[in-house]
Amino acid sequence: MESSPLNLRRAIIWMGRLILGGIFVYAGFSKLLMPNTHLWPMFVLKFSISMNMSSFAQQVESYKLISPEASQVVAHTLPFVEIVLGLLLLIGWRLRIWATAITAIMVGFLAVVTRAYLLHMDINCGCFGTPEKLTGMTVVRDGALAVLALLMTVFAFLEARQPHPWAAPEKA
Repeated sequence: MESSPLNLRRAIIWMGRLILGGIFVYAGFSKLLMPNTHLWPMFVLKFSISMNMSSFAQQVESYKLISPEASQVVAHTLPFVEIVLGLLLLIGWRLRIWATAITAIMVGFLAVVTRAYLLHMDINCGCFGTPEKLTGMTVVRDGALAVLALLMTVFAFLEARQPHPWAAPEKA
């Protein structure tokens, strides 16, 4: 039985790669650059990025899950991790590894946001660079993205077991 080059699993993998990869790259860059409108000259850029990381650390700390020191570590690493993972997902190299990592991160984000929402915390989401209130729609959005990430990961593992659709058939 030959494998079709286009099926539902491959379509979901492609949609997941494009949507989640794009969102992760955008989220990482927005945490570093978005709240600023004046990024010139270079010393202002450096000052501005450090200010953005500090405000993101405050947003992370507002969830009251980790210490202020750990919030600083998260704020200084997460934007870069998001950019790198998003680019790797868009490229598609070692897809199963990066899809699994993105799924784990999305499930973690969903758990943290859901906890804060259920505790009626009046905080900013911290998802992107600009302040955004944590609402039920934030939970729904993160839930939908987590489901997409999970489907993409499962289907990437299932597709790895199938022969490549454009591979030459084996001669008997």
